[in-house]
Amino acid sequence: MALEQELNTYKTNLPTLLKHEGKFVLVHGEDIVDFFSTYEDAIKAGYQQFKLDPFLVKRIAVTEPVFFISRSVVIGDLAGVK
Repeated sequence: MALEQELNTYKTNLPTLLKHEGKFVLVHGEDIVDFFSTYEDAIKAGYQQFKLDPFLVKRIAVTEPVFFISRSVVIGDLAGVK
């Protein structure tokens, strides 16, 4: 699974990372690379350091936000969709 190692690194280190809550963390493999105030800065640093190698940028939070997206789609409406 893509980014599985980076997600495990984030979860394992979350208690320590919480002192930076609200910031964005750059994770590469098992390494916590750095912390950033903005997502854009973290992504830029990730591409500069790791090029096209997988890396994770994630906002540090005590709880994961849950997003609910609803669509008002009736199955019959999709009959003509290709």
